[in-house]
Amino acid sequence: MKLQIFPGAPYLRARSAGLTQFLPGRGVASPESRCQHGAGRGARGWASRCWLHTAARAASLALNVSVQGGWGEPSAVPRLSCSGGGSCGSILGSRALKPLLPASLSASCRAKMATEGLHENETLASLKSEAESLKGRLEEERAKLHDVELHQVAERVEALGQFVMKTRRTLKGHGNKVLCMDWCKDKRRIVSSSQDGKVIVWDSFTTNKEHAVTMPCTWVMACAYAPSGCAIACGGLDNKCSVYPLTFDKNENMAAKKKSVAMHTNYLSACSFTNSDMQILTASGDGTCALWDVESGQLLQSFHGHGADVLCLDLAPSETGNTFVSGGCDKKAMVWDMRSGQCIQSFETHESDINSVRYYPSGDAFASGSDDATCRLYDLRADREVAIYSKESIIFGASSVDFSLSGRLLFGGYNDYTINVWDVLKGSRVSILFGHENRVSTLRVSPDGTAFCSGSWDHTLRVRDFCFQ
Repeated sequence: MKLQIFPGAPYLRARSAGLTQFLPGRGVASPESRCQHGAGRGARGWASRCWLHTAARAASLALNVSVQGGWGEPSAVPRLSCSGGGSCGSILGSRALKPLLPASLSASCRAKMATEGLHENETLASLKSEAESLKGRLEEERAKLHDVELHQVAERVEALGQFVMKTRRTLKGHGNKVLCMDWCKDKRRIVSSSQDGKVIVWDSFTTNKEHAVTMPCTWVMACAYAPSGCAIACGGLDNKCSVYPLTFDKNENMAAKKKSVAMHTNYLSACSFTNSDMQILTASGDGTCALWDVESGQLLQSFHGHGADVLCLDLAPSETGNTFVSGGCDKKAMVWDMRSGQCIQSFETHESDINSVRYYPSGDAFASGSDDATCRLYDLRADREVAIYSKESIIFGASSVDFSLSGRLLFGGYNDYTINVWDVLKGSRVSILFGHENRVSTLRVSPDGTAFCSGSWDHTLRVRDFCFQ
């Protein structure tokens, strides 16, 4: 019995007897067949499974290989099989796995174990250890390709001149920390959410509040504007994503038209509409991301692979793009295929939580900001990190990142109340922006690239524009 990984981005092939390196590999796990030992379709992932499921699941978790789950259960278990005709009595829960393989195995299963070189007392810990070893070898192979840095390639590129960004508008109205914000496609309106439980839609030209919603909970950690500009989505400690339609009637009760779309088992950390108003992506503290149908509230796809809270996500900028990137407390940035639900690339170079991820405008790379006080750039074509943006004087974490419209500048909001502006090609800092009186929790460049807005724990948002010297 084996688990095959089809060619594409670098991955490993897992076998129940061990894990052998397989480069390249991009795509999804293809189980050869289902377990024939009593795990029928009606079992819904809670019935008896072959012990080989346990070994393969340990391997896939350790390698971050996203495999198809068994018949829709929330914690996906690979649907593998052994060819024996006996009965295996291992019971798998939704999350916890038995540390030891079952002692009572049929003769056919014992023969299979002997063929694959496994022992009855082999533990999941040993399988994970072997998987980690092989993952280390994969990282070594990646490191061999890391022969040049981006700033070395860009040595002959003309350096950027110094510039300042003037604060044009200050948006005041939240009674507590601003946690998230997003621009409308009309380049004028902004939605923001706060720890005070309020979601406000602003006119960034006049600083007027156009709409305000009071959520049933505090810590509204995520908000997003629909592509059409006719709706907003938000959520937080209520564990769900709520969609509110926007109307021209400012006196209309928006809460009455609220639609609860997504329901996670832990807090909602991020949300983003896809290229239409009909689907929305969410990330959660339960360690998963999910794709939902807005109209019906149906779960379309779930994404399992992070080993801790997922803190951020960003959708690929292409109109036909079917990928997104996520980052979390497990220090990993993972790129997902929305159609298959599989992780197609994974990067683990940060030394602490990843608070923010953002695609490069072309979609060929993405940046991340972390509590390790660095921002990093990953090239998806090269499948590796190509630049680190840091200085010894920066000791506070980066909470939010975004690119300028051209992609030449990278904005990083930090916990020391500042915004650092980096030259993406040169790797140098070209400006420091002050003004906030507490940590910068969120920032976004406007759709036309002429301005950007930052939100802070000082309860305000600031809209700035570019002014080169």
